[in-house]
Amino acid sequence: MSDQATDSSREARQLGCGAVVEPPSEKLREFLKGLASQQRQQMLELFAGGVELTVGTVAERLGIGQSGASQQLALLRRGGLLTSRKDGKQVRYRADTLAVERSLTELQNYLRTCCPPNLTGDG
Repeated sequence: MSDQATDSSREARQLGCGAVVEPPSEKLREFLKGLASQQRQQMLELFAGGVELTVGTVAERLGIGQSGASQQLALLRRGGLLTSRKDGKQVRYRADTLAVERSLTELQNYLRTCCPPNLTGDG
């Protein structure tokens, strides 16, 4: 893809109804990418209730290798679904609830602009 095509894809676009929609941010795209995999969804569920888990614990609970778990955790972190902190030699992950809230708000605003609810009852 050319630089020009990349740049134009990030510009606001006017919709058929006249509304102007800003394309989703890169952060929101990474957020959605993080949720796009069933394995990552299962992984995210392990962090319910604010628990912190290491790569090894996640791998063990899901029955996958540590390398695969590490790659999937990195995608979840990049998408703002998880945050991490160093604890000695280990990295501990937990849900990033504030980043998730921000991404959900951005997604909701985007969808309201490009796909507003039909308030006329026509379908």
